[in-house]
Amino acid sequence: MNDENIAAAGSTAGRYVRYTPAVETIEADEHETFQAIIEAMRKEGQTTEERYGRAVRTSHAKSHGLLKGELHVLPGLPEALRQGLFADAKSYPVIARLATVPGEFLDDRKVSTPRGMALKVLGVEGQRLSGHESATTQDFVFDTGKVFPSPGPKAFLATIKLLQKATPAPEILKQAVSVASRATNAIFHAVGSDSPNLDFFGHPKYMPLAESYYSQAPFRYGDYIAKFRIRPVTPLLVARAEEKLDLGENEDALRYVVADHLRQEGAEYEIAVQLCTDLDNMPIENAHAEWPEDESPYLPVARLVFAPQDAFTEARREFVDEQLSFNPAHSLEAHRPLGGLNRARLAAYTPMAAARRNRNGQPLSEPTSIDQLPV
Repeated sequence: MNDENIAAAGSTAGRYVRYTPAVETIEADEHETFQAIIEAMRKEGQTTEERYGRAVRTSHAKSHGLLKGELHVLPGLPEALRQGLFADAKSYPVIARLATVPGEFLDDRKVSTPRGMALKVLGVEGQRLSGHESATTQDFVFDTGKVFPSPGPKAFLATIKLLQKATPAPEILKQAVSVASRATNAIFHAVGSDSPNLDFFGHPKYMPLAESYYSQAPFRYGDYIAKFRIRPVTPLLVARAEEKLDLGENEDALRYVVADHLRQEGAEYEIAVQLCTDLDNMPIENAHAEWPEDESPYLPVARLVFAPQDAFTEARREFVDEQLSFNPAHSLEAHRPLGGLNRARLAAYTPMAAARRNRNGQPLSEPTSIDQLPV
């Protein structure tokens, strides 16, 4: 994003919607919906635990990059962008996890799904959400889709139930494409929304490090409201943005692609925010609504830098995959997740992550130093 857009953020800050708790609309039966989502996820977790012999994440189970990095907040940002974590031009250590979305260890060659990037920023000071007061971490979770496939918790719950019926085992997962697409289309029709352009079982086989990642749902951004985007700026990765991978003969091919690149080259990303300017065109409660960039473009606030490294070792897998959780509830109040979908995440992530680690005999504490991440 050019300097003119950043300057515009300073001169037109008054047009940005101010955050107040009133921007959220909480449904009367929301708690019951959240509990039903948790129960559905627990059921899925029991199925995969039986399959793999240990508890695994009910989403983003298979990682293909476990990275050590640094987040550098840009200097000279206008007031509207100097919010929360991004208020001062500071640098923070980061643990990042790249993964595919399903809660299964699927064969990369046979099933290509959207990817996720989760960040755990360390050494962050400030008022925190309830339950995270003693930690100094700020987590962000991103996916390759600009929007979430479901507009809210009820549609998400309906999708989970239909997918559980349609996908009894990973070896026949590909057969669920038409069933899942029809089910989701029906759900969106029922709630009066357009059907998404689903690529859940047919995501292009792009290089994970070369893709852009989005927060999908909105978050508090200090005095304002925003969505987040991460996109590569390293020229080599920009050039590979739409390059289709030949995944060869290895079912963990994405892991090797990421590791091979990071052994030789670093990777650098722009972190940008899209500030809400209109609650009608940029709704809080519909996570499937794409906010128009011609009304509010993404504006850069930080750089995310990964030096060359060994991005997947057994020691890192044990620490990041088994001991850590990347949880929207690990947050400053200044970056509170907003909207029904995010409130469902706040309700579900913490008990599900705790159950997974308890069943596997893993600690529940948050890291306090980047030195805890194995090399």
